[in-house]
Amino acid sequence: MDLFATLHDQIKSVRLPLFAVTVTVAARVNTPLVAILHWHGFRRATPLVLPGVDIPPRPVPGSALQLDTSWRSFETVDAILLDAAWQFGAWDLERVERRGCDVIGASASEALACRQAFGDYGEDVARGPQLLADDTDRFELMRLAARKGYLRWLFRPIKGGLWSALEEPDDTLEADGGRRPPCPVPAAPRRGDGHGRTVYRLGAVNHIILSR
Repeated sequence: MDLFATLHDQIKSVRLPLFAVTVTVAARVNTPLVAILHWHGFRRATPLVLPGVDIPPRPVPGSALQLDTSWRSFETVDAILLDAAWQFGAWDLERVERRGCDVIGASASEALACRQAFGDYGEDVARGPQLLADDTDRFELMRLAARKGYLRWLFRPIKGGLWSALEEPDDTLEADGGRRPPCPVPAAPRRGDGHGRTVYRLGAVNHIILSR
């Protein structure tokens, strides 16, 4: 699966810079992936115009995509995410592994983190729509994750993203903020206890930076 091409098509369609991309999957082999694109931008919530009334714009909701690709190991999903993050010029890729929250002893914060990983922001929904598009089975997948646990990946793109405005030193980037494939960083196996955070460092500086 070419996740980079899929996300790049979304950027061209929405025509806004990306703040971040998250991908979440229940900890069961060959289940669908849920990708959420977090846009940076503001739009009016309504076209209604009232004389003397200033209706402030609201943040643009994210977009949810369901990726029904076939996979047999979590290292395969890692490789898919590493390839996309690398081509988008991200400085790093974060992988978080969590146990199911529908177990004895699970805290309210664990349940909240699980819901948010699948784009369910609870009470925040009352403030406006959270997703521009959502033709996914994310609520069913979230219930599966609550029982089996889940993995969530996150990266912040330079190419087509908000972060292109920041001049962080990175000798691996092309002029457009992206990188040419393949990604040289190998996928790492899951953590032994199935819980914790792994960060893949993607950027590199090969020259001396002199402070001013």
